[in-house]
Amino acid sequence: MKILLNNNPEEIPGDSISVNALLKFKNFTFKMLIIKINGSLVKKSDYESALVRDGDDVHVLHLISGG
Repeated sequence: MKILLNNNPEEIPGDSISVNALLKFKNFTFKMLIIKINGSLVKKSDYESALVRDGDDVHVLHLISGG
């Protein structure tokens, strides 16, 4: 399937993929992430059930804190 991931076209195997599987596939390892699919916020508790499908626009934002 083809998706936009952080405004970049990506080819992901299969018809759909869970947010958790996508994070593992793309090796996103930051603890504090904000995920949006087609502009809708995905709660961390929904990462396993929320699916990314062909044509979706996905944004993975890394939150960084410092002093």
